[in-house]
Amino acid sequence: MTTLHPVRPAPPPGTDPLPQGGSPSPAGTPPPGADLLAAVLSGTPEEEQPVTHVHRMPVRDSRTLPWPAWVSPELRGRLEAQGVHAPWRHQVEAAQLARDGSHVVVATGTASGKSLAYQVPALTRLAEDPRACVLYLAPTKALARDQLASVAELADPSVRPAAYDGDTPMEEREWVRRHSRWIVTNPDMLHRGVLPAHQKWSSTLRRLAYVVVDECHAYRGVFGSHVGHVLRRLRRICRRYGAEPVFLLASATVAEPAAAATRLVGAPVVAVTEDGSPRPGATFALWEPPLTERTGEHGAPLRRSAAADAATLLADLVERGARTLAFVRSRRSAESVAEQARHVLRDRGRADLARRVDSYRGGYLPEERRELERALSAGELLGVATTNALELGIDIAGLDAVVLAGYPGTLASLWQQAGRAGRAQRESLVVFVARDDPLDHYLAHHPRAVFGRPVEATVTDPGNPYVLGPQLCCAAAELPLVPEDLADFGGAVAEARVEELVAEGSLRRRPTGWYWAGRGRPDVDIRGSGLAPVTIIEGDTGRLLGTVDGDAAHATVHTGAVYVHRGETYVVDEFCVDDAVAVVHPESPEWTTVARDVTDLAIVAVDRSRSLGTVTAHTGVVDVTNQVVAYQRRRLGSGEVLAEFPLDLPPRQLRTRAVWLTLDERAVARAKVDDAELPGSLHAAEHAAIGLLPLLATCDRWDLGGVSTALHPDTGAATVVVYDGHPGGAGFAERGFAVLRRWLQATRATVASCECESGCPSCVQSPKCGNGNEPLDKAGAVRVLDVVLDELATAEAADEAVPDGTPDEDDSGDADRPCAPTDEVTPGTTRVGGPDAEPPTVEGDLVF
Repeated sequence: MTTLHPVRPAPPPGTDPLPQGGSPSPAGTPPPGADLLAAVLSGTPEEEQPVTHVHRMPVRDSRTLPWPAWVSPELRGRLEAQGVHAPWRHQVEAAQLARDGSHVVVATGTASGKSLAYQVPALTRLAEDPRACVLYLAPTKALARDQLASVAELADPSVRPAAYDGDTPMEEREWVRRHSRWIVTNPDMLHRGVLPAHQKWSSTLRRLAYVVVDECHAYRGVFGSHVGHVLRRLRRICRRYGAEPVFLLASATVAEPAAAATRLVGAPVVAVTEDGSPRPGATFALWEPPLTERTGEHGAPLRRSAAADAATLLADLVERGARTLAFVRSRRSAESVAEQARHVLRDRGRADLARRVDSYRGGYLPEERRELERALSAGELLGVATTNALELGIDIAGLDAVVLAGYPGTLASLWQQAGRAGRAQRESLVVFVARDDPLDHYLAHHPRAVFGRPVEATVTDPGNPYVLGPQLCCAAAELPLVPEDLADFGGAVAEARVEELVAEGSLRRRPTGWYWAGRGRPDVDIRGSGLAPVTIIEGDTGRLLGTVDGDAAHATVHTGAVYVHRGETYVVDEFCVDDAVAVVHPESPEWTTVARDVTDLAIVAVDRSRSLGTVTAHTGVVDVTNQVVAYQRRRLGSGEVLAEFPLDLPPRQLRTRAVWLTLDERAVARAKVDDAELPGSLHAAEHAAIGLLPLLATCDRWDLGGVSTALHPDTGAATVVVYDGHPGGAGFAERGFAVLRRWLQATRATVASCECESGCPSCVQSPKCGNGNEPLDKAGAVRVLDVVLDELATAEAADEAVPDGTPDEDDSGDADRPCAPTDEVTPGTTRVGGPDAEPPTVEGDLVF
């Protein structure tokens, strides 16, 4: 592996270096990105320099086209009043395709004006036809409200754009349904509130001209598969009322956008991908916090935390007048990073700036979110620590810098977050701060994996039986299913699933079609977990503080847990599972809490196997049973365990898909690991493999679970299993099976090259290990991986000699990440998370 030495970037030509001390210019304008980076690094000793690589992103000039003749003078005048005098090329191309009746996806970079590409044809149609309607779908409420304000500025008064989501008061919903011609909503509301009540919405649905699906790359994995069926149901209902709306989709830059959009909509979609917008230059730094003298579990050296470095960076940038977003991996981290940054600023005597730093995440009340969005857009806030809730689409003009505290899981998300920075033509700064994690460590030292690799394809699997069955029930409850409907839902796969639903008693066959046989409406959670969000209530006042995702609730708001909301700390007095309510009281203890759980895994079915001599690779179906059984109180800062308390929470079961390796006795002997070393060697290899699979599949380690054992009861051999964290699977276990050699090569390289002696969080330790990272054998893991890779190389050489060998590994498309994390454990053992062991938040701030 090539070692990249820390880099101190020089200021670009024609600029003056920042004065010593890093103060902004007298006018208050922050320096450009390269100078900002040099300023925050000034005074850092050479041996502590954290930057491993600096990449310069060049300036891109704009390419424009004339307004199409069909754009009205009135609309053109409103756009020109906003400074849009000539549209960019991709905007005109996408608008013309939509105007001509083609479903279209515009897949260009962040801040490339994708909104205009769908606003122009849609608003033109509304002006030409006073009865026509538009339905706009967004994955987050922040984006929806931002786009609502944008359309309101451009639309004729007769359009009456309005929001119809979980925040819309009940008394306003009837008015929206009757009078609005541009309805802003989300897939959850379409699924639960519009389609089941389509008779009430018939006037809108029969006049529906366009459906806008914004930031459609967010719809992936199990959630995306559900959304795909919701859109098929919408098209089916519209046909019932005589409408055939055109779908206009907007996406960040992704691989194969036409194919991904076609899978989502269920109809052919044309892609526009050549970005004609201008882009200011940017300085993009890879940053790895240095090792410290502190040690963690079993004496492993610890790096300075990514959260601590991100907080200090946020404070440094705010002090220099740079408007900055710091993207973090979880809701708790958003609170923590913001508070640490405020603390740094107050210590420097800048209490005035500390008041201009805040956090943003899902779970806040609607009025809190609206106020934060307003303050950020107005420039009242200089620094905000946020989850990916602010990744998508919301127009935040004039940001100077973005800090990414940890890899967000996919390159598409990384570039979407990085693209939030950019003030006109002024160079911005992006800093990726690596966590103490195998994948982050790999990326910090392999810049080509960041800057030289295409983004992932967004993959959905509408054929997933855990998705298809419930969606067919929803469709049948809306209108009886008839044979010709099934082509949209998967053809033969849907036909087979319908027969199963009839046999189960969920559907009833009649001469006129298949009817929903249940009482009421099917209760289907399109977010994938099927678990309702848990409401957080302050016990003394009854005040609603916020919500937490149902899938994370057992580990985060159990009785006795510490809960943080906007910098205020609370302790949970009672967690009622049946009512999905946690009652809390304010308290600032000197400890935090970490949940412990037990997990068992059983192999249900083997779909494919690949013999590699003494090693065999498999993929198939597994059953995972998990139960949170206790929690620990740990001292803040040191992580010292103070006490442990039992919990009585029900177990949760998951049937999913997995990839696993079995090693026979010959393989173990070749690896030169004895009986005592084998469990730790397999365990270390499992941890590292889970950490590196996101390099090749669109997931992250919190979307994966795993087990390793010297003798698994279902295989009768030494076994390492990695499984998907969603019911039915989401595709990344199969992806791991398809790219096994590249996956394990990266895993071996990361473990072997790590500078620690016997294992650390950058290579083989895991923050969510069921055995408390015991036993782990780093050297043994390298030898085991060497044997597996040697067998793989031998098998692939043999395949190349046979004309009809196994398909090339690149024949398999990228998998996708689900929303719900699972645990990385050994069967029958207990997980002990570290001080930062919290799953990343995938903000879905739209569930009711």
